[in-house]
Amino acid sequence: MGQQSLSIEEFNEKLKSWTGKNIKITKKEINDLDETVMALTSVSYTNNTRRIDDYVPEHSLMLNGEGEIENEDDEMEPLPAPIYEIPLNDEAEYSFNGTSFSLKTDRGTYSIEQE
Repeated sequence: MGQQSLSIEEFNEKLKSWTGKNIKITKKEINDLDETVMALTSVSYTNNTRRIDDYVPEHSLMLNGEGEIENEDDEMEPLPAPIYEIPLNDEAEYSFNGTSFSLKTDRGTYSIEQE
């Protein structure tokens, strides 16, 4: 199955169906690749309408749950908080290929798949 483009609403609905599952989040940025695994307990969003600069995103996808993140030594360590935040912008692209989600933003590309 190829990549299927999704609206934010479709993305949200499909991703929320993974609540209770173990997921792996892979973030790709220029010269950087990070992996996080977590037990997804809920999906939520935040709106930051009182931003001072462009560093703080206007919207964020919040993946809630306990998990681990890969450190600089390629070892897994506990997440500092039971949440994984993905900054969103109006140009974000959402897709699903039947087994994993892809989310492209101006800050990086995120892949979310079941563990």
